Amino acid sequence: MPLTLAAAGETNIIKGIDGTAETRRFLENLGFKEGCSVTVINSMCGSLIVDLTENMVAVSQDMAARIIV
Repeated sequence: MPLTLAAAGETNIIKGIDGTAETRRFLENLGFKEGCSVTVINSMCGSLIVDLTENMVAVSQDMAARIIV
């Protein structure tokens, strides 16, 4: 399922990233890598705030929809 459907406070494992090579590279540079855990902290103003292995990251709904958990 895409990260946008994950419940706040629930920890998930990243199973893949959809999109172009550029999109995958962008998200991987932010720390979104297959096998890593990700927890949605909050969803507000069209963005998701997530905890990525002890790093807080904000991503747009569009980018979050490409992250498969």
